[in-house]
Amino acid sequence: MARQLEHFPNLVTMFLTRAREKGEAPFLWAKREGEWRALSWREAAWQAAALAHSLTRIGLEPGDRVMLVSENRPEWLVADLGIMAAGCVTVPAYTTNTARDHSHILGNSGARAVIVSTAKLARTLVPAVHSAPDCTQLIAIEDLGSLEAPANVQSHGWTEMVSGEPDMRAIEQRLQPVGRDQLACIIYTSGTGGAPRGVRQHHGAILHNCEGAADVISNDLGWGEEVFLSFLPASHAMEHSGGQHFPIALGAQIYYAESLERLAANIQEVRPTIIVVVPRLFEMLRARILKGVEKSGALSRYLLGRALELGRERYEGRFRPSHAPLDSILSATVRRKVQGRFGGRIKALVSGGAPLNAEVGLFFHSLGLTVLQGYGQTEAAPVISCNRPSAGVRIDTVGPPLLNTQVRFAEDGELLVRGELVMRGYWRGEQETARVLVDGWLHTGDVGHFDDGGRIVITDRKKDLIVNDKGDNVSPQRVEGMLTLQPEIAQAMVHGDRRPYLVALLVPEAEIADAPDLQQRLSAAVDRVNAELSVSEMVRRCLLADEPFTTDNEQMTPSLKIRRHVIRQRYGERLDALYGSGGAPSGDRA
Repeated sequence: MARQLEHFPNLVTMFLTRAREKGEAPFLWAKREGEWRALSWREAAWQAAALAHSLTRIGLEPGDRVMLVSENRPEWLVADLGIMAAGCVTVPAYTTNTARDHSHILGNSGARAVIVSTAKLARTLVPAVHSAPDCTQLIAIEDLGSLEAPANVQSHGWTEMVSGEPDMRAIEQRLQPVGRDQLACIIYTSGTGGAPRGVRQHHGAILHNCEGAADVISNDLGWGEEVFLSFLPASHAMEHSGGQHFPIALGAQIYYAESLERLAANIQEVRPTIIVVVPRLFEMLRARILKGVEKSGALSRYLLGRALELGRERYEGRFRPSHAPLDSILSATVRRKVQGRFGGRIKALVSGGAPLNAEVGLFFHSLGLTVLQGYGQTEAAPVISCNRPSAGVRIDTVGPPLLNTQVRFAEDGELLVRGELVMRGYWRGEQETARVLVDGWLHTGDVGHFDDGGRIVITDRKKDLIVNDKGDNVSPQRVEGMLTLQPEIAQAMVHGDRRPYLVALLVPEAEIADAPDLQQRLSAAVDRVNAELSVSEMVRRCLLADEPFTTDNEQMTPSLKIRRHVIRQRYGERLDALYGSGGAPSGDRA
């Protein structure tokens, strides 16, 4: 019988309930001196309660904002829970933020305190604290060395703040008036189109997400002793809800990955049951698998090819019984090997944060991995829908709406959503709030429709749609996704609003970046894509990017989506120059 998640009044009560149930069982894992070491549920609860008491002791009051700047680690989640247990509001911030970003968030949120993990992160944060008059407290998880806080800011060590035996009864009494409508956190969007806005997420919004996701797990995959591997930024809404609080709801263990470079090794060590990822990481893993098979010889290439063919046949309902013997062999060889790379007990790879290319999803589906593409945005805490096996997984959709979530489409195709998951508005952004929240419906800015199975199909971002000079609508994400499937192309952005045709900015794969025939190889890749596109979608000319799109150069968000406005600002003139006279072949450097 499927389990149902209890209806909790707030996130901290949910955590304390699980902590009482689990006791000394391991909860949060991190590598220390080369070994995985765990913090138990009981220890995490005591530390969170002690932090809540300490925050009150140093003068913070209910409703005060506390900024949290840290890489993913056990202290991140303990801090988040402790801040909320004190009645305060967590303001997560990306570790990749610049001093300017931190200044904006500190100033906009009016945070009275900051928690920072390392001296390296503090070097970027402290200059912003200097210009933030509301911020009077700084808490350091690790020693900051010679780095000093501003004179008007009191400094505290993490050990001091989480030590002592807290009064758990006092914490529970303080939580009694905290309901689902109370503000839990302000999550600043990563700014794909401009300055980040603070999304006000209340306790009920995140709990609604947890309840909907638990319904999927319980009814479609089986709710057992779950193990999560956390590596997306915890400050991102998807990881915050799906990779931190959802595991709490399930009573699961959370392992914190060492780094992106160590991710593959950590997966094999941890053997997670659920991994929350973004499409860019799917693409990277697919490329890694293909390269490995290419080096393994003709037999490996043949077996992978057959596994992909039969996987497509099964997905499209064309699988023939005569293929069953070969399919069994492939499951015992190719699929088992790939599944082994994911630890061997993975229940689902959950994709969100950006559209997953259907071909990439089908690749993993054909190799025996369950890929559940979800959809949402920070303003919805953030999950609105998710594919689920019981409804028939269709990789080109984002599945049906979550439990107790209303979705409809406006006349122009924009997706609207209503329910407890919808934010109460933007922090200090009344005008923008009024634009996106109308009669309780969140206007997502995404365009789509329902398929015949009640699953949501997203065609594009309303504001990202390219309208050419003939009035044709073109989805840039569709074209970019097809371009990056080519082995020669690592990243792409297409351009062409109110123009006669599309042009593309391309980042070649690192292995061929210096090849003497690079332009010819990119031209051939673009030609292959154009053969599958309509006339209005075809890429006519290309420009090579000066460097890859990364978070360091601010051309990608921390969740690995391209920042179109930043890229256009840098390359706009050169892209516009591609519309001059003549018809240089695709792949030429302008």
